Amino acid sequence: MACLSSSQLQKFQEDGFLVLEGFLSAEECVAMQQRIGRIVAEMDVPPHCRTEFSTHEEEQLRAQGSTDYFLSSGDKIRFFFEKGVFDEKGNFLIPPEKSINKIGHALHAHDPVFRSITHSPKVQALARSLGLQMPVVVQSMYIFKQPHIGGKVFPHQDASFLYTEPLGRVLGMWIALEDATLENGCLWFIPGSHTSGVSRRMVRAPAGSAPGTSFLGSEPAWDNSLFVPTPVRRGRQMQRAERQGAVSVGLCLLDYAASKRLPSGSSEGSEVTEREGGAGWALGSQEAAGFPAS
Repeated sequence: MACLSSSQLQKFQEDGFLVLEGFLSAEECVAMQQRIGRIVAEMDVPPHCRTEFSTHEEEQLRAQGSTDYFLSSGDKIRFFFEKGVFDEKGNFLIPPEKSINKIGHALHAHDPVFRSITHSPKVQALARSLGLQMPVVVQSMYIFKQPHIGGKVFPHQDASFLYTEPLGRVLGMWIALEDATLENGCLWFIPGSHTSGVSRRMVRAPAGSAPGTSFLGSEPAWDNSLFVPTPVRRGRQMQRAERQGAVSVGLCLLDYAASKRLPSGSSEGSEVTEREGGAGWALGSQEAAGFPAS
């Protein structure tokens, strides 16, 4: 995909996000899923490093915001888990492979399958089509939405964790590796909310302080009626391999959430976040001691 049409660019500029069907081939989707299967099979996380991931503010500060295993994960491949999957000693209550919330935040740097797709010509071309002249990969994640367990992703902006000056130079690409539907927890956006600035920021506390992070500002009172669901299908027209993994791209200033998944099934996706490499600085980039985003 060398470039976007004028109508696609206009929609992206107005809404702050855009869904592109058929971005990855079936083979690319399967390659990522199979590779993650092998990574999970080899997973070995000591009990004292097992971190429950949450987008609820108090839980963020208490769990990942004060845990070195999470805060130092920007250049590593690490595992983060759903709430309620450990006993009081940190032992798994359900099979470990069914407990994972996400893997991050440097699959693009250390794994050959994810490195190849992340730095592929079509991903680079898409980033440049959306206005980044010198794209730099900030982080990558593989996100699980396990059936039966886990909670919703609370409304937030990724720019709260990946902050740049000037604003608006961070772009997220979310790739559907399975169907993401209303039933299993698709993304919801507020169109146009990327023009409203950043409502809160996560900042590091002084060395030795507890908790290790805090928030400046606060999330506004969300009007749920403004959120628009964006179900994305992996693609079922098998006769056209290019009609597979769709990608949702959005500015990290955009307000978004994900509904709680229902027992009907899972959904999986891979996410890459890029920033402009030659415009200002990025507190949220791993090189600048920022924070992995949700």
